[in-house]
Amino acid sequence: MLKIQEIREIIKLIDQSSIDKFSYEADGAKIKIVKSNASGTTMAPVQVQMPVPDVQDSTSGAQVVQQAAPEKMTPPKQEAAPIAEPAPVDNVADASLKSIVSPMVGTFYKSSSPEAAPFVQVGQKVGTEDVVCIVEAMKLFNEIEAEVAGEIVEILVKDGQLVEYGQPLFLVKEN
Repeated sequence: MLKIQEIREIIKLIDQSSIDKFSYEADGAKIKIVKSNASGTTMAPVQVQMPVPDVQDSTSGAQVVQQAAPEKMTPPKQEAAPIAEPAPVDNVADASLKSIVSPMVGTFYKSSSPEAAPFVQVGQKVGTEDVVCIVEAMKLFNEIEAEVAGEIVEILVKDGQLVEYGQPLFLVKEN
């Protein structure tokens, strides 16, 4: 299965190229990107379909089959930051502070379940591949990685809050 970062990289490469249509299928995952060059900035939503394995219910022995709905990512807006790099926050004077932004529209969750401990807290050190939160989009829970190494300085959103594409979620002081 493809990671969110890999999908974002594909979107960035397609956006910068002259390719109008792109399809990719591997291991049951499907990606289809259609770009329109008529206005120069229009890009169709990305459709991602990933298989979800069948799950056996241990109490009744019944088999539960889960169906994964295709995920649609919103197209990048003209004023949005580049996809591959976290967008800097304008009101931050310290150049060593970077923001971790939401790669999609969805609901922000600080932990994997209401009873679980948060993925990160203020003052905690994170690496580039550490999971910092979950963004739920269309009933799919997407783990968001830090993509920047450093210390969490501030959490900018509340648990259960709706977030937009490119919205800063965390401030990180780089190492």
